[in-house]
Amino acid sequence: MKKILLMGNPNVGKSAIFSRLTGARIVISNYPGTTVEFTQGQMKIGRERPFVIDVPGTYTLEPTSKAEEVATQMLKDGDVVINVVNATNLERNLYLTLQLLEKNRPVVVALNMWDETKHQGIDVDVKRLEERLGVPVIPTCGLTGQGIKRLIVRLQEAKALDLKPSSDSDKWERIGKIIEECQRITHHHHTLLQRLEELSIKPLSGIPIAIGVIYAAFWAIRFIGEGLIAYILEPLFAKAWVPLMLKLSVLLGEGTFFHNVLIGSLINGQIDFKMSFGVLTTGLFLPIAMVLPYIISFYLILGIMEDFGYLPRLAVLVDNFMHHIGLHGFAIVPMMLSLGCNVPGALAVRLLEGRREKFIAATLIAISVPCMAQIAMIIGLVGERGGQYLGIIFGTLFILMIIKGLIMNKVLKGTSPEILLEIPPYRIPQLTAVLKKLSMRVSGFLKEALPYVLLGVLFVNILYVLKIIDFFSQVFAPLLTGLWGLPKEAISALIIGFLRKDVAVGMLGPLDLTTKQLVIGSTILAIYFPCIATFVMLVRELGIKDMLKSATIMMFVALLVGILLNIIL
Repeated sequence: MKKILLMGNPNVGKSAIFSRLTGARIVISNYPGTTVEFTQGQMKIGRERPFVIDVPGTYTLEPTSKAEEVATQMLKDGDVVINVVNATNLERNLYLTLQLLEKNRPVVVALNMWDETKHQGIDVDVKRLEERLGVPVIPTCGLTGQGIKRLIVRLQEAKALDLKPSSDSDKWERIGKIIEECQRITHHHHTLLQRLEELSIKPLSGIPIAIGVIYAAFWAIRFIGEGLIAYILEPLFAKAWVPLMLKLSVLLGEGTFFHNVLIGSLINGQIDFKMSFGVLTTGLFLPIAMVLPYIISFYLILGIMEDFGYLPRLAVLVDNFMHHIGLHGFAIVPMMLSLGCNVPGALAVRLLEGRREKFIAATLIAISVPCMAQIAMIIGLVGERGGQYLGIIFGTLFILMIIKGLIMNKVLKGTSPEILLEIPPYRIPQLTAVLKKLSMRVSGFLKEALPYVLLGVLFVNILYVLKIIDFFSQVFAPLLTGLWGLPKEAISALIIGFLRKDVAVGMLGPLDLTTKQLVIGSTILAIYFPCIATFVMLVRELGIKDMLKSATIMMFVALLVGILLNIIL
């Protein structure tokens, strides 16, 4: 037994089962020839250490999307399949089970979310279900660990049934008989969480709840992020890293090439992590001490919302609006991810079905969804001038999202697909599962983003030393001053914006700009181009041709918005 595949419909708890089986020993990879990810880890069964693969969720082995195509291809390489089934929705889940049984692969069924059956008045005769399917059936709860040991023990009993393929109508007829024999539903009183489920899915009550949830999430993210910066990371850098950098500064000699690149400029004889712009000073401080705290806080809150089961309901609520801009409700997921960092948001674009939807979502994210670190920088810089100016910036971005979405929806060929989304019951999140997911996402961000930030700061510092940025300032002065009303020195912020937009916004601070200039500069930086790490991710997802089209749209919109704001304000 070398490869164990976890297969099932989306949102049946495969990831929770995977986490229980493998612990923290995981690797996330792309399936060869695609951008569809799967998670792989190892578990221990006696003396064996087989690989466990969390296969992308699928409703059928007759693929209708790239993820389902990958799931079907991976089945060919598996030695044993653990078919994870939602015990509260047997009728829909058993269709895939019967398809798997017809593929002549050893199968074990994990009857997951077993704890929810009692809450919903569902009584499943497990022994009878096992007899009807002909393979081991084990009740499990991935969040609490119930049944996981028994699942591991019974993997040895996995059976490959030599069944002939049957028609869809035959499968559904068999499913109906299985449900009639093995499942009984009794009346039960709704729990508080179930009442909340109903309230949060109906537009009249769901929309106010959604506004409240998003508002509370935003302030929780900001509170946690700012706390990590003020009380942990800034003091740590000040006490532990500054002395080392000052010693290195003396060793390299202020004003030398390597000092300018590695340490940057000394501000009044001291290192200012926000202004020195050396690879080892600002290059490390910004992603670790200014961006990472917001990434941690965002993914913590997002993980809680995911495990609680709220995001699918939010997707349903915004589905009608999203269709007007060429998407469907599930596009809210990459947009929300982008609020933490545009890099995982860009990666999540792959969740959307067609090329058209991916292009629209990627373009709208790059133009209209600033990351949490950039939002924090804008609030810190512009907020002190008055809340109404923050309203102008974020209101402009929201209006742009709607206008650009409406235009692309009309111009690009095709239509928005209907939303097909599993809505799980509300469940109290398990702290260990939330923290494990958080650690995976944070480590992924550091691997994807940190190298690009360091290389970017290195590149810009070399441009500074070689006086190339001064040349760009002269070349682009007519655009900056004539059309946007910004000083020519703002070119350095625009160049840095290709690397990190939050850093670029911070660079507007020392330029002594008027409120009008701050608003225009912050808005343009949010719109004009994604940071380099996001750009690379979008090239991977869209291809270079579509990414260049998207970038052209961004540049044109930034040029036009800058001119309009300069005239209106």
